Amino acid sequence: MLPTRSRLLATLISALVVAAVPAGAALAQDIVLGASVQLTGPVSNTGRYYRDAYQFAIDKINADGGVKIAGKSHKLALKLYDNQSDVNLSVRQYVQLVSQDKVNLLLGPFASNFALADSAVSEKYKIPMVQGGGASDQIFARHFKYIFGTLAPASDYFGSTISMLKALKTPPKTVALLYADDAFDVSVAEGTRPLLKKAGFDTVMDERYSSNTSDFNSLLSQIKSKNVDVVLVAGHETEVLNFVRQSKSLAVAPKMYSFTVGVPSEDFRKALGKDADYAFGMTAWLPSATLKDRWFGDAEQFAKAYKAKFGYDPDYHAASGVADVEAVVQAMEDASSTDPQKVRDALAKIKFESLYGPIAFGANGQIQLPQIVIQVQDQKVVKIYDAKGFVTQPKYPMPAWNAR
Repeated sequence: MLPTRSRLLATLISALVVAAVPAGAALAQDIVLGASVQLTGPVSNTGRYYRDAYQFAIDKINADGGVKIAGKSHKLALKLYDNQSDVNLSVRQYVQLVSQDKVNLLLGPFASNFALADSAVSEKYKIPMVQGGGASDQIFARHFKYIFGTLAPASDYFGSTISMLKALKTPPKTVALLYADDAFDVSVAEGTRPLLKKAGFDTVMDERYSSNTSDFNSLLSQIKSKNVDVVLVAGHETEVLNFVRQSKSLAVAPKMYSFTVGVPSEDFRKALGKDADYAFGMTAWLPSATLKDRWFGDAEQFAKAYKAKFGYDPDYHAASGVADVEAVVQAMEDASSTDPQKVRDALAKIKFESLYGPIAFGANGQIQLPQIVIQVQDQKVVKIYDAKGFVTQPKYPMPAWNAR
């Protein structure tokens, strides 16, 4: 029987497609990376860093030829869900990513309590998750084999700050430690207590508060009545903004306050304006031409391109998010495979330079990077203290609010 017109057309198209592919070549399928991040809800302002960083890195790697596996170039794709800042929804979405969407590998959410819960999914299904949003020691204390993190341990976040305090010409004497009741902030507090004791500081306040609280009046009143020299706060950015605004309202001005989050962020400085000045913070990353990178050239080039694309400066959240994608790609190329077990084994022994810094995971799956002490001076982030000592003199002590 003669073929119909439609059959002839299909045969012709098929022949043209075959002819367009060089002999011995094959069209590589997409490698899909899956993630659930906070695009709405209370912490969406930080969650967007990961959405933007993941996609930015994927686009750059694809433009540079994609992932090279066994002589073939593969294109990366991102399957992303909005967990609405809901941990339970995030867990369900990761289950969907691996059981229904059949993604190849996983990238993480923002925040330690999310990473703590979501990593149980990657462990159950034996699919590696690389995440730069959770630093809590609890995430990596369970001897899981499939979770890898590009944030340094939360327990040492204030380590460099305490070293700087000791190095001041007139070191403070009393310290208040305030922390939220989530996984990250609890880990920060647990690590900070012995560091303060070893350094010889008198911790006159050690107070835990509810996450997402908006009322710091009682704690600030105690800080004022006890005449505390230094206040260390482990919390989320919205909490830190409320803390600073209320400290001004109540005229509470210790010699120094330092926060685990907020200070590196452009949004923090925009929200507070001149009231952000004198605030100390920390970061594992600042854009520098010395941080060389296979895809972006160096961290300065990356930061310029990122701001041109998204309209805001990247901080360490964005840099760690990009490093997550780069680590997954490097591991697939090292393993010459997308097989989850082979990629996991490659991640366990990976070692390469990224725009974020040297990437090498410890036996527990977590990276080690020193925290740099920073301060807002004249509404700009200034590098104050690193592993070698003072880089810039801090503005210390902080003046009273009515003396600024």
